Amino acid sequence: MHRALRTAAVAALATAFATEAMAVEWNVSLWGKRRAFTEHVEKLAELVAEKTGGEFTLNISYGGLSPERENLDGISIGAFEMAQFCASYHPDKNPSLTVLELPFLGVQSLEQERMISQALYEHPAVRADLARWNAVPIMPSPMPQYNFVGVGAPPQTVEDFKGLSVRALGGIGKAMEAVAHMSFGTIETGQWWTTNLNPGTVNCPVVVNSDALDALSDEHRAALMGSIDEALDHYIDFYLNQTMAAWGPALESRGIAQITYPAEELAKLREQVAGPAQQAWVTENAARGIPAQDLLDFVTAKIAE
Repeated sequence: MHRALRTAAVAALATAFATEAMAVEWNVSLWGKRRAFTEHVEKLAELVAEKTGGEFTLNISYGGLSPERENLDGISIGAFEMAQFCASYHPDKNPSLTVLELPFLGVQSLEQERMISQALYEHPAVRADLARWNAVPIMPSPMPQYNFVGVGAPPQTVEDFKGLSVRALGGIGKAMEAVAHMSFGTIETGQWWTTNLNPGTVNCPVVVNSDALDALSDEHRAALMGSIDEALDHYIDFYLNQTMAAWGPALESRGIAQITYPAEELAKLREQVAGPAQQAWVTENAARGIPAQDLLDFVTAKIAE
């Protein structure tokens, strides 16, 4: 072979090997099926692939890699590189995040929850807490504030909640025990729905394995981290204009009564529930070595902004 041709062939082969070596695939552990709750991860995968010309891909699995309550454990051992979980699934493993699951914090919108969550994820105590699991939080999964659906006579006042049965995750469930035993259910069996009780919601971060993140090239890391805001913009738009927009008509088509509480009843409920729940959370987590009061003050200050 002519020397010039041989040199060109070697260079082409080297380039091919280099391109192959640069290709990175991450496995992502989600659960259920594609829905509003996972749209930011789907959008993130799309954006990362576009920005890197397909050199960096996120392979999303819905339940094929791990049960949802074991996703943080899988991240800790590097079984996969990215995962979504909810703090209330295992509050003992991520106590710092559960501050955002306290009842009646006053969060008013998905946008506000996104801002507060992203700020909290940068807090040194949260970073240290999740670092125990080799996990780095990169984006939240903002959820609409919970409300209650139930059967029987609808509770019109705080006193009407007495004697009802409760089924709720995390701090919200514990807190509602102070006034009721209410049940989260579905509109398929419900007869009434509270429109503005807004006791809170669960906090469900998307995290990545810290070693995998550190191993990324500068280009791939920039593609990943630089796509987060756009992915969250897409998520919130999807939630507001597709999922939540369909909620009101779904209630009306089923003839479900919608209960809106006056300000004085909401204030009464918060007085009975929020303060004691927050103090109990601070006491419990300070005993774990978490700067609980600082985290609570941080969150309430952000909400006040």
